[in-house]
Amino acid sequence: MTAAMPGSPIVRRRLDREVWSERAGAHAERADLLTAAHRERRARGETHPVHDFLFTYYGYKPGQLRRWHPGAGVTLEGAAERAAWRWYSPDPAAAPDAFFPDAAAFAADKPELARLVRAMLARTAARPGQFGCFGLHEWAMVYRTPEHRHEVPLRLGQAGTDAVVEAGELRCTHIDAFRFFTPEAVPRNRLAPTRETQPLLEQPGCLHAGMDVYKWAMKLGPLVDGETLLDAFELARDIRILDMEAAPYDLSNWGVEPVRIETPEGKAEYVRRQRGFAQRGTALRARILHAWLGEEFPALVPSDQRATAS
Repeated sequence: MTAAMPGSPIVRRRLDREVWSERAGAHAERADLLTAAHRERRARGETHPVHDFLFTYYGYKPGQLRRWHPGAGVTLEGAAERAAWRWYSPDPAAAPDAFFPDAAAFAADKPELARLVRAMLARTAARPGQFGCFGLHEWAMVYRTPEHRHEVPLRLGQAGTDAVVEAGELRCTHIDAFRFFTPEAVPRNRLAPTRETQPLLEQPGCLHAGMDVYKWAMKLGPLVDGETLLDAFELARDIRILDMEAAPYDLSNWGVEPVRIETPEGKAEYVRRQRGFAQRGTALRARILHAWLGEEFPALVPSDQRATAS
C-alpha cells in the first residue's frame, strides 16, 4: 500500500466518561483472565515452553495488554489523565479534558513504522494464503544438529526428525522463522526470506504472520481499540498452540498432544486449522486498519473469507 498517512487530526466520535470507563474496566478484566496463568507461573518462578512465548518473544508485558484504548480518532471525554499519554491529542471541538488517539501524531512521530505496519497488514491480507508448509519450519530449526533452541526432547529422535524434513519440502515465507533454520536446512527452503523482502512475501496462511498481527496491533498503541487488541492476542495464543503441537518436540510433560504432520491425517488437521487462523487473521488485519485509519478495506478480504471478516 502506498496511500499516505493521515495528515491532520481526525475525530470520528466521542465517548463520555461513564461509557468509556465501563469499556476500559471490562477490557482490563478480560486481559487479566488471559494473562492469569502466565502471571501465576512467573510468581512461582516457573516457565512454560508453549504459553510463555507471547510474553518472551514479543516482549509485551501483561500490564501493557490490559491498558485499554478506544482506537484512533475516538475522543474520550473527561479524560484529563490521558493528556500526557503518547499519541493522544486534545479534541479542539470538545471540553479541555477531552483527548483522542491521534493517527496524524503517530504518523508524524513514527513515519517509517507507520508505512511498514500499513504495508504489512494490507499486503498480507490482500494475498491468498499458502497451505502447503505443514509446519515444517519448526523441524527445520533442529535439522541435523544436536544443539536445539528448546531444551525439550525430539518426539521422533534426531534421525526421525531429519527424515521428516528430507521427505517433505520446506516452503517457509516468514523471515522470523527462517532466520532460525539450521545451516543445513537453509538451502532446502524454496525461498530465502529477508527483512527487506518481508512485505513482499508475507502471506495469511503463515502461522507466524498470524501471530504477528498481535505485534502490529501493539506497535500501533492507542490507535487500535482494546477489543481488537485482545482478539489479536487470542489469535496469537491459539496459533502458538498449533505451532507447538505440530513441532518435532515431545511436549507430553506439558499436556500437549502432537499433531503428527509426518502422517496424512496430521497434515490434513494442520491445514484445516491453518485455514481457520488465516481467516481470523485477515479479518483482524482489516479491523486494525479500520480502527487506525477509519477506512473500510473490503478489497483486502478474499471473497471466500469476507463473511468471516464482516
